[in-house]
Parts: sequence; C-alpha cells; structure tokens
Amino acid sequence: MTAQAEGMTISPTWKLGDRLVHRLGFGAMRLALGPNGTERDPDQGIAVLRRAVDLGVDHIDTAAFYFLGRVSANDLIRRALAPYPDDLVIATKVGPSRNAEGEHQPEARPDQLRGQVEQNLRELGRDHLDLVYLRIGTSLDRGSGSLAERFGVLAELREQGLIRHLGISNVGHEHLAEASGIAPVTAVQNWYGLSKRDDDALLDTCTEREIAFVPFFSVHGGAGNLSDGVVAGIAAARGVTEAQVLLAWTLHRAPNVLAIPGTGSVTHLDENVAAGALELSTEELDRLNSATNA
Repeated sequence: MTAQAEGMTISPTWKLGDRLVHRLGFGAMRLALGPNGTERDPDQGIAVLRRAVDLGVDHIDTAAFYFLGRVSANDLIRRALAPYPDDLVIATKVGPSRNAEGEHQPEARPDQLRGQVEQNLRELGRDHLDLVYLRIGTSLDRGSGSLAERFGVLAELREQGLIRHLGISNVGHEHLAEASGIAPVTAVQNWYGLSKRDDDALLDTCTEREIAFVPFFSVHGGAGNLSDGVVAGIAAARGVTEAQVLLAWTLHRAPNVLAIPGTGSVTHLDENVAAGALELSTEELDRLNSATNA
C-alpha cells in the first residue's frame, strides 16, 4: 500500500499499535538545531513539518529534550500542525532530560517519569500521547540493568489513558523480554543502519513478533564508514543521494522497520520521502549487505 502526495509516491505502510503509518516517517531532533550548532529559524522548522504532512508523512518522532535555546521541537510541532490530522501518530520518548541551560540528565528516576509525560502533553497540546518510548542509557551507549520499575510507571500511565502505546529505546534482548512481561511493547527504537548492524538479531526478533523497529541514526556516518564505496557507487548509478540509498536499504531490511530521518531542510525532506519509494535490486542489496566497515 502506498500513498500519493503531490505526485510523489512514498513508502509502504506498517501498523504501529492500532494505527497504520507510512514506513518513512520524520524525526524532529534537527528542527531546533541549525547550521554550526545554532538555533534554527522557527519558521523554517514549521515549513518542514507542514511539508512533511503534505507529502503524506504520518509518523513523527520527537522528545521534550529536543530543543536549543528558545526553539523546541515539540513547540514547533504544535504550532505547525495543531489541530492535528486524525491519521498523524506522534511518538515521544522519556528518560533523558535537559534543563533550560541545556544540562543533560541521561536517565530519569521512576518518580520523575510522570512529570516528563505531562511535559510532553503540555508542549504538544494533547490530552494523550500516541506512543511513548522509555529510553535508557546515554545518547550513544546502550542502557544496562533492569528497566522494570520505570517501564511499570509508564504502564500505569497507559492504564490511566495518558499514553496509548509503549516502546523502549537503546535496549537489548533482555530489556525487550523484561518490558514485555509488564505491558505490550509496540516499538523498539535503537541505533541501527548499514554500518551499525549489531542489533540484527534483535531486529529479527521484533520482526517475528510484529513489533515495529524504529532505527535512529540510520543515515548518520553510514556511507562514509563503508570502505569500498559501494553506497556511493549505487547512488551515482541511480542518480540519487547516498542518504537515499541508506534509507532504502534500511526499509528493505524488514517490513516492520520504520525509518525516521530528520532534517531542517525542505529540500532534504523531499529527498528523504522519495527514498521511501526507491526499490533496490537483489544485486544492489547483496552488494550493500556484503560491504565491510572501515
């Protein structure tokens, strides 16, 4: 199943919880972050969000800690898109936090999680959240230890109607097993891409269980880390960008993979959405899967 938007064919779909979404979504992390680490013009972020929805994107991934200075991804999403389309799924994550000065706390205590959920509700202007991930660990390092107490708090908020679906992020097999024993896990969000495939087995488990697998950084450093230039070669032969090849490979990996590339550029957004319809040949997939990391 595909959708048409302004003549552009975008990605097939997957059922995320009880909602059917296109597998090429949008990550909001870069909405506040402009070139060279500066605040992005809010009007530019609003334009990107509205263009994304116009193109058929119906899955946006955000977080309350996605902000720089006075520019907040959640605020831009509300300003750009509220009242929200009925088919739009907004996923957010809790666990990490940042104060107004930008100081980072990597993990929340169980008693802080309700406040983080309520912050997302206020900033997005919603009475419930479609999907909330419990993220553990630091920005790049895999979380360890039990998540049961923290995930249990979110499960209680789900029972209260503040959250519709739950996910976990930056996790391993043991976390998926632990969380699944507490409440249904709709999605797993980990760092994964062509050049970082240590979660192949976890992805396969999610596929078998029909749990959405939502990779972040699926384009980040991916082409540059492949020593034989296979990504660049396929991109040149196809007349597309290397990022589009990486996104297409990500979506080809399994039917439950939902890509969420982020950008603050309308041009790059259009390219990302177009990658959802890029069909790689068996030969191209074999070359990509055989590529070695530098």
